[in-house]
Amino acid sequence: MIDRQQLLKGLQRLLPKIEQDILAYTESKQALENHLQQEYTKAKEANRTAEHFVAWREAQIIQAAVAWILTCVFVRFLEDNELLEEPMIAGPAGSRLQHAKDRLTVYFSEYPAHAEREYLLSLFEELEQLPVMAELLDHRHNPLWQLPVSADGAKGLIDFFQQLNPETGEVVHDFTDTNWDTRFLGDLYQDLSESVRKRYALLQTPEFVESFILDYTLEKAKETFGLPGLRLIDPTCGSGHFLLTSFELLFNDWIKREPTTNARALAQRALDSVYGVDINPYAIAVARFRLFIAAMKAAGSGRIKDAPDFHFNLAVGDSLLHGRRHEWQGQGIQTDMMDDSLSHVFEVEDKEKLEQILDRQRYHVVVGNPPYITVKDKALNQAYRAKYPTCHRQYSLGVPFTERFFDLTLPAQENHPAGYMGMITTNSFMKREFGKKLIETYLPNKALTHVIDTSGAYIPGHGTPTVILFARNQPPQSDQVRAVLGIRGEPSTPTDAAQGKVWCSIVEMLERPGSENDYISVVDQDRGVYGRHPWSVGGGGATELKELLETNSYKVLIDIAESPIGRAVRIAEEEIFMFSAVRKRSSIIAEAEYRGFVFGEQLRDWGNDFNTWVWYPYFANAESSRMLESLWGWRTVLANRKTFQGLMADAGLRWFDYMQHTASAYTTPLSITFAFVATHNHFVLDRGGKVFKQTAPVIKLPAEASEADHLALLGLLNSSTACFWARQTFFQKGGFGDGKWEERQEWDGTKLKTFPIPPDSKGLAKTLAQRLDQLAQQLAKFDPAKILESSDFPIEPALTTARANAEALTRQMIALQEELDWLNYRLYGLIEEDLCYSGSPPEVQLGQRPFEIRLAQRIVAGETETTWFQRHNSKPQTEIPDHWPADYRALVERRLQIMEENRWIKLVEQPEYKRRWNQEPWEKREQRALKNWLLDHLEQLCQSPELQTCAQLADRTRNNSGFQQVAALYTGNDTFDAQTLVSDLVAADNMPQMAAVRYKPKAMPKFRAWQETWDKQRAEDAIDARTELAESDPEYLSKEQARALKATEIGNIPLPPKYASSDFRKPSYWRLRGKLDVPKERFFSLPQCEKAGDSTLVIGWAGLNHLQRAQAIAAWYLDRKEQEGWEADQLKPMLVALDELIPWLKQWYNEIAPEYGERLGDYYEGFLLEELRLLDLSRDDLAAWEPPAHKRVKRKKKAPG
Repeated sequence: MIDRQQLLKGLQRLLPKIEQDILAYTESKQALENHLQQEYTKAKEANRTAEHFVAWREAQIIQAAVAWILTCVFVRFLEDNELLEEPMIAGPAGSRLQHAKDRLTVYFSEYPAHAEREYLLSLFEELEQLPVMAELLDHRHNPLWQLPVSADGAKGLIDFFQQLNPETGEVVHDFTDTNWDTRFLGDLYQDLSESVRKRYALLQTPEFVESFILDYTLEKAKETFGLPGLRLIDPTCGSGHFLLTSFELLFNDWIKREPTTNARALAQRALDSVYGVDINPYAIAVARFRLFIAAMKAAGSGRIKDAPDFHFNLAVGDSLLHGRRHEWQGQGIQTDMMDDSLSHVFEVEDKEKLEQILDRQRYHVVVGNPPYITVKDKALNQAYRAKYPTCHRQYSLGVPFTERFFDLTLPAQENHPAGYMGMITTNSFMKREFGKKLIETYLPNKALTHVIDTSGAYIPGHGTPTVILFARNQPPQSDQVRAVLGIRGEPSTPTDAAQGKVWCSIVEMLERPGSENDYISVVDQDRGVYGRHPWSVGGGGATELKELLETNSYKVLIDIAESPIGRAVRIAEEEIFMFSAVRKRSSIIAEAEYRGFVFGEQLRDWGNDFNTWVWYPYFANAESSRMLESLWGWRTVLANRKTFQGLMADAGLRWFDYMQHTASAYTTPLSITFAFVATHNHFVLDRGGKVFKQTAPVIKLPAEASEADHLALLGLLNSSTACFWARQTFFQKGGFGDGKWEERQEWDGTKLKTFPIPPDSKGLAKTLAQRLDQLAQQLAKFDPAKILESSDFPIEPALTTARANAEALTRQMIALQEELDWLNYRLYGLIEEDLCYSGSPPEVQLGQRPFEIRLAQRIVAGETETTWFQRHNSKPQTEIPDHWPADYRALVERRLQIMEENRWIKLVEQPEYKRRWNQEPWEKREQRALKNWLLDHLEQLCQSPELQTCAQLADRTRNNSGFQQVAALYTGNDTFDAQTLVSDLVAADNMPQMAAVRYKPKAMPKFRAWQETWDKQRAEDAIDARTELAESDPEYLSKEQARALKATEIGNIPLPPKYASSDFRKPSYWRLRGKLDVPKERFFSLPQCEKAGDSTLVIGWAGLNHLQRAQAIAAWYLDRKEQEGWEADQLKPMLVALDELIPWLKQWYNEIAPEYGERLGDYYEGFLLEELRLLDLSRDDLAAWEPPAHKRVKRKKKAPG
């Protein structure tokens, strides 16, 4: 039997090895490298990509590696299930496995010059000769033929599939399955490669969802059109789930209709009705193999050599670009690509098949689950935008695919009825601005029949909230749309997703309009509602309550605030501009050039816990700042940021400007900022001196508005009523598994303008907000990091007191928030009775609020289930606490009563609208603060321009009583080992100076691409420097001449590829550098350079500049060479580090240094070259250097007993 998880994990480990093998083999064969370069150039000229060649090549190599692996998997499935006459690669342990090994031995006897690569290629060619396998292994389109593995790579593949379990003697990966179930291939499709999964948004549609969609599309189409000639397409077919189920349904229908007809003929008829396209080559390979196995099974074929020559209507291609628009009607822009949509195809794409499937015909049924991502490749993004007029702003691919699904569906013509369209897609278009065109200009012309809110259902793998749409491709035929409106999500993650409470409600109630339960409402709504953006799909009275809130208000937010709401900066690639305290400490830039940087994620519960700064280039003479030297390495990346007007220069911006900067946000100090994405409402008063990231938009009141005016508004925005209104108004982002209260939403500034403002003549909300704001400021002072900064030693008592104070303040804030919520119910007209406490309320713990007491009571009664209390570290309480004052207890009792009697209060007093107070545990914050204090201290001891070992650094801490106290608290042990502690701390916060130690071998081409970018930037600088010469100088250039020369000699510098987490040798390196390799570490290190008698890591302070690093490395090098007599191989890593520094030394430090009387860049290059000469090494040797492979020590298994 197939062990899916074991197979997936094993292949996930194998894949990067095959990728690296193909890359190395390709680079060793100039013809292959040239071929890739030619294909890249064609794709770029056809606007199919705007990526750097290295990034594009990486994607092709991954596809080829996956093709090699999957083809082997296909062969293994065939041979283990005896669909092949004899095993070719492996087989179950015993005679079949031995037969496969013998076959390989015989092959080598016949072809002694061949290796495993030739063997695999020969058996693939042999299988290709079988008609039924020809398309799967087609030389023209299968990428394994274009990008082969090496002999070692092929051996690795064969070894993987032949490996035996040493304990049982059985083959590890046995593919025997009497049912020929190929669902495991769907798991491989989705999860084999993380980079491919993200690139193509790979996501399988669960069986229960696809069956539901087919019930409302395929089944109805069969009734309308009959079986003969019926055509179904999935334009985003992935691994073929929809196609496989459709084939099985259609085949069964044909069997019932013609029981005496040959099953093989009926299987082909069913296949003739099923069409699929996908942009991902290995998705189509999986879909084709799965359909092939299903057809074999249906036809009763036991061996592939005897199988019919099945024909499959599958093609690799881009359904959005390939094939003409059937419903053109003047939409889009008629570009060359659109006039001939098949003018460019990749090698893996079949032009003839694409033309047949997407050009020549339309379909009775169109179903699918299109990708939800936004397109990052700017060439593709523009190509889609040109062809699909609904593409608006930063659109999700769900928008053009909705158009394309209709476009491929048969329209109603004369006596010919319209085809059926069904899709599950992201619901982001319903409320986000990019969906406006789709909703208001396109969908009103289509017969949308069902809108089913599935955001509350648990659909495995679908973290993004979804909606199911059913429609027919014709003008609307009725004034109503059947809608499933969500009330609440799954109370917890169901064991069987198909049996989830929300999903079962949808299936059971869809045909009963007017029905409602705790989870959904089913209604027939006026079609006009779905012609206006945004859509609101809240059920259970939510729509009516939202209308009541808006009716009972006398203003909306934009009446009292200045437009626009937002005003946050959009830097793009902002990590380059961002500085933690660590990175800022390593910088030489003046403090005045920084501003605090506010993130939405740090705005919580009335407070702002910011710990990041950003360089702010909007001051006089910013173009002369030393910061530009720090940013220079990313100049091409920053200059190529894309604004609405084009690139930065096209928009009249400097390369180091923010992409978007609204100066008006900073003219007055007071602002209300808020978390753009959060489960609940988090609005915070900011008093100035900061910059707001786009995740923390800003509300600005008129300049004359006081702090009290801001707090009065804050008292409304931070209420549970506001959270309820928001959930009906804003886009829900999903991400919940344990309840709707866990679902994040986008607090969209455009829609926030319409937030209803009720009258509050007595300023009651302001009074409560003032107190909550004060408590939040006090609470921030008791953070463990602040205590460590400000307290004297001993530190432990100070931390204990701070914790008690912080917990008390939190309980006070919870109590006051309850008063604010119940005040807002009265302000908005939900209740008339005053249910606020007249004095200072007692402290309230989590779990003691009225809605939580009622929730606990319902759990005990078996009426509901929830993880609310576990997730928030609180205890469910079914009774009102005895220690509260009697009048407060009576008030809470009355609130509980109102929650049962009042429809509106019952609806809003729910976890999804009530503040969570979900604070990070004190223990975790304290431990992090202690760790950072220790690291800060180690940094201070490491700032001189020299290298030292961790052992030496540890020695310098032994007599420091403060360090000893904090370290004892951090480790929980007074007798901690200083050297071990320091080594562990440094290990997680250092970055090797040598690139080959930072990156895995497969990522070194990316690093070389960055070096190439820097070389071209230096060439640009050299040309620009000539504009500064005297006009009489023969080298002088005017600015126009310089621009022309740069265009001629350098051209447009390609964007270097970004790094991925898998590119780095250690997870900590990725954390410290990220996709743009921005340094955030405290220390740099020289692995492999440890001195005699001290094996601890050699390190230096990350704040040292290039020259200081070179001096320190050279000094360490000479010590090892002269004092310890190191040989060339031992010295080489230090020369590698020095070699990588040389270009920077020559760039920034090559003026004549007065104290040395020479150019230090030239000096160190001369030093390097002389040492290489003496050691008989070359710079090519340095470029090719790799650290020795890390030897893994296998742990011995414990003997049983």
